[in-house]
Parts: sequence; C-alpha cells; structure tokens
Amino acid sequence: IGGIEHAILHLLYSRFFVKVLRDIGLVDFDEPFQNLLTQGMVKLNGETMSKSKGNTVAPEDMIVEYGADAVRTYILFMAPPDKDLEWEEDGLAGIYRFLNRVWRQVNDLMGQAGDDTLYQGEATQEEGIAASDVLNRERHRVVGKVIDDIDRNNFNTALAAIMELSNAAGDYLRKVSPETRAACDHLPKLDRDVAETIVVMLAPMAPHWAEELWHTVLGHEGSVHEQPWPEFDPEEAKADEVELAVQINGKVKSRIMVAADAEEDAIKQTALAAVSNAMEGKSAVKVIVIPGRLVNIVVK
Repeated sequence: IGGIEHAILHLLYSRFFVKVLRDIGLVDFDEPFQNLLTQGMVKLNGETMSKSKGNTVAPEDMIVEYGADAVRTYILFMAPPDKDLEWEEDGLAGIYRFLNRVWRQVNDLMGQAGDDTLYQGEATQEEGIAASDVLNRERHRVVGKVIDDIDRNNFNTALAAIMELSNAAGDYLRKVSPETRAACDHLPKLDRDVAETIVVMLAPMAPHWAEELWHTVLGHEGSVHEQPWPEFDPEEAKADEVELAVQINGKVKSRIMVAADAEEDAIKQTALAAVSNAMEGKSAVKVIVIPGRLVNIVVK
C-alpha cells in the first residue's frame, strides 16, 4: 500500500531485491507482494497535501474534539482508498454523531439504556413484528455486503451499509419496548446478535470505541479484534417484498410494493395501475422494469 509517487522507489527496489534473493536461492518466490493498492492523494483547496508545501492538516485538534475513532472513521468514509479526496471537516461531526447514536443503540439492545431508551410507544404490535423482521433481514444482508466491500477495500461503502443496519435498529428500538423484547422468546437473541454484529463490523474502523463496548456493554472477555467475523445467511437476507419507484418518461410519479419474486408482467401491471391517473390519457408505448429498483413507463 502506498502512493503512486513511490512506485519507482519502494516498489521497484523491493522487487529487485526479491529477484536477487530468488536468484541466489534464499527465497522461492518471484514477487514481494500479492496485491498492490495505490492510495489516492488527499487534497486541500485543490492542491495535494505535502509537508514540503506546508499545507497539511494536523489531526490533534480534531482528535481532542471528536476522538481518534471518529477522525479515523471519517477518513475511511470520505472516499475509496484508491481515489483522491478533497479534505473537508464538515462531515466529521456527522460521523461523531453516528458513533454516539450506535453506542446508544447497542446499550438499548442490551437492555442497559434505562430511561435513555429509544422506545417511543407509538407502534402497533404488527408494526413491531415487521420492524424486527426487517432488522433480522438487514443484519444478514449488511454482513454479506460488508464482507464483500472490505475484500475490495471499499471501506466507505462498508460504512454506509453499517449505517443502514443502524437505521433498521433505530426503527426497531423505537417501535418495540424493552419489556416486550425481554419477554419475547426470540428477540433477546436478535438484540444481542445485532449489537455484537455492529460492534464487530465497526471494530476495524473505530477500534477503541468497539473495544470499550465489547467489554463494558456486551460483557465479553478478550479483545473484539480477536473475534471471528459475523456469519450470515443469504436466504435470510432476501426480502419478501421490494419497493420500486414508478417513473413516467423518467420522472418518479409513484412507488409500489411488489413481491420480491414477482413476474415482470405482474410488476408492469401494478406499476401501470399505480400511475394511471398521472398518465393524463396518454398511452404507454414501452414499460421497462429494472429489477429491485424501478419501473419506467414511456408514454406519448
């Protein structure tokens, strides 16, 4: 891992050294590295940060205000590591709030929120059941996505996926009371599973934050960084229904819920019925279904 400006020095020289060692029989391989990640440059006001230019940003003040984990997580969230990024501090406060929000969610999931619980007491029993189903599905889906993202060094999209799981957890906690969760047969297991999954997945990005939660809230011995990665079931990640945007000539006019395995013809009919009034007497000349995303109706 290194910047492109080092390619003719560190990378080239290390390859020469390895090939010499190979030729004299001290090693049995040809290349010093299995993979190369050329990281992007960090820019400030359009110019690449450089000590020689004196335009670097010292992290000390940011760490004092937000903590090292928030700064670290924000850097990973700003852009893929192989892309250049323009340094801005505006989003740092948002990441700080995200880590604090998840801290509160983990406490609530583990029954340690007390009066600080997120429960709002407004949902019906059916809405609570639906929220728990969504949370379980999101837990499996997000674990699979984060595994894939981290394998490709896409830490920014991995963090975005964890944020989606946090949103599902927040919705669930607002709709299902701590007493209901504690009394239900399967919800305490779901609560702990989601809490541990979030902490383990965020551990590479926010190591101190995760270690603290692992010990003080989740009650474990040993380090969170020695734990196996959460497992997931692709079948559990599948949604029973999906929401599709319905467009007329490229402009969104409605949204529909259809079965995840619905046939294309059925989706088309549902979409046409949903926007029949918006078609203003015009005829549909083409209906294009993009699975899992949208239906575009071309009219004239």
